[in-house]
Amino acid sequence: MLIGEVARRSGVSARMLRHYDALGLVRPTGRTVGGYREYSAEDVRRIFHVESLRSLGLSLHQVAQALRDPSFTPVALVGDLIRWTQERLERERELLERLRAIDAAAPAGWQDVLRVVELMQGLDSPHAARRQQAVLARQDDVPVPAELLAKAVLAEPDPVVSGALRWALARTGDAGVTTLAAAVRDGDPEARRRAARALADLAELPAAAAALEDALEDPDPAVRRPAALALGRRGVTAAVPVLVGMVVDGVNDVDAAEVLGALSGAPARADRVLAALTGELAAPDADSATRIRLTQALVELPATGTAVREVLDRLSRDDDPAVARVAAAFARLLDERS
Repeated sequence: MLIGEVARRSGVSARMLRHYDALGLVRPTGRTVGGYREYSAEDVRRIFHVESLRSLGLSLHQVAQALRDPSFTPVALVGDLIRWTQERLERERELLERLRAIDAAAPAGWQDVLRVVELMQGLDSPHAARRQQAVLARQDDVPVPAELLAKAVLAEPDPVVSGALRWALARTGDAGVTTLAAAVRDGDPEARRRAARALADLAELPAAAAALEDALEDPDPAVRRPAALALGRRGVTAAVPVLVGMVVDGVNDVDAAEVLGALSGAPARADRVLAALTGELAAPDADSATRIRLTQALVELPATGTAVREVLDRLSRDDDPAVARVAAAFARLLDERS
């Protein structure tokens, strides 16, 4: 077959076939009387072999090596191709995310595009101070993609920069909640913790509150606790068990006790809080320090003054002298308030 017919049947252009010939990759075995290239059936099969290997990402040099050397094994080369392809896909994924972030900002002109790119570059800086500056130095009239900020919150290890990012994200409204809610459900442990802290700043938004209620069931206490504090401040009684657990564990127990006190503003909620605290006080494995923290939390319940007073009276006669002293002191304090 002449080169034109081979090109039609193989889909490889005549120009590329001549290039293969010049490289010695596929040389036609025959020539016509007029000196034209004439390809045999074996030559055509070799062309298809070349195209098949090229489709895997091999360079022409690698294709030639594979076809020329029978001892050339594909294992190492295929492994390299997999790694190169993964790296290329990662670069393209990052590019796609950047383009989507710019598109989400709805830039009015190229100046807005450049400002968003500048923010992205700042957030990618290895220096915490530079990342913080990128967030705080932005102008209010510059559109910032909320999803970009949400993803930065999920990846930010520095607590100071993270606080700045959460502040900036809260100013964008509910646009970043979807990303945070997905992370608090399905992210790795650190991403779930960061998402919970960010959602706590947005707890007034219904979608954020719903995601925080899901977070109350998270096995990681570092996810449950910020969710409980935020929801408790908004009067969500589902947060009570986690808040009481924080008092028991001695982790942010003062904050938890204050939130439990605020929850007790309604009698129905106050009864639930009181029952949860007294239940932990009666737990057989509660040590002295834990029972003292629970006793302190009781005094934060203003709507159940009489009931709390009765509990304190019982505790003032407790077998543990430290608990008894603390309870008696708080009982006197309640009397003075009255």
